[in-house]
Amino acid sequence: MRLLPVSEDLRFVVAPLLAAFAVAPAWAGPLLESLVGSGSTPPAPWHVVGLPGQTKPFTQFSVVDLDGERAVRIEADHSYGDLVQRLQPVSPASWLAWQWRVERPLERTDLSKKSGDDSEVKVCVFFDEPLGRIPFVERQLLRVLRARSSEPIPAATICYVWDSHLPVDTALDNPFTRRMRYVVLESGTARLDQWVGERRDIDADFRRVFGAECATVPPVTGVSVGADADSTRGHSLAYVSNVALEP
Repeated sequence: MRLLPVSEDLRFVVAPLLAAFAVAPAWAGPLLESLVGSGSTPPAPWHVVGLPGQTKPFTQFSVVDLDGERAVRIEADHSYGDLVQRLQPVSPASWLAWQWRVERPLERTDLSKKSGDDSEVKVCVFFDEPLGRIPFVERQLLRVLRARSSEPIPAATICYVWDSHLPVDTALDNPFTRRMRYVVLESGTARLDQWVGERRDIDADFRRVFGAECATVPPVTGVSVGADADSTRGHSLAYVSNVALEP
C-alpha cells in the first residue's frame, strides 16, 4: 500500500502537537491542596475525621506561625482525630514529603498493643488496594465498616510516625487492624523542638509492608496528618508543615 503524501498545511498542524506531547510533563502541579492558608484553621478540602460514632474528645488542629514556618499545630489530650484530604485516585504517586516537629511527646506508648496505640504525630497515606487482594476475614470486616461509615475507609494505609520508644525504621501492624501499617521515622527525644524534614518513596514502602498480599502498588486516595492520645490518656503537642505528594 502506498502512503499518500502529507500536505504542508497538515504538517504545520501535526508537528506542534507531536512536539507538545513529546515535552509535556506528566505532572503539572501539586497533587495535594495546601495544609495551611491565611486563616487560623486548616482550609478545605482538609477536614477533621474521627472514629465512627466517636464520643471521646477530638484532637485539635490550628494553623500557626512557628520559626518562620506556617504550620498546623496538633494537640492531642486524651483524644483522637485526623486531618484528612481525600483525592481522586492518583497513580503513580511515588513520593510523600513533609516537615514535622514534636514539642511534647507521649510517654506510655506501645504501638504493638491496643492499650498503647497512640502517636504524638503521624502522617498517613491511603491506598485503593483491590478487595480481591485482601485476606478474606479482613475483607469482610472492611465491607462492614464501609457500610457503617460516612467517610470512605481505605483498603490499605501506611502511617509514618514519630514514636517515643520504637527504633527508627521499625515497621509493624496497627494492633486494631492490619489494614493500617506503621513505619517509625523518628524516635525518642533527641530531636525535640526542632523541624525535621522527611521524604518517603511510598511505592517502596507499600511493597515493604503490604507487598506480601499485593505486589502492584495501588492508586493513592488520600493523605492525613494527626495525633491520638486516647489509649494512654496522655497529652502531646506537635506541628506539621509543607506536606506534598509527588509523582
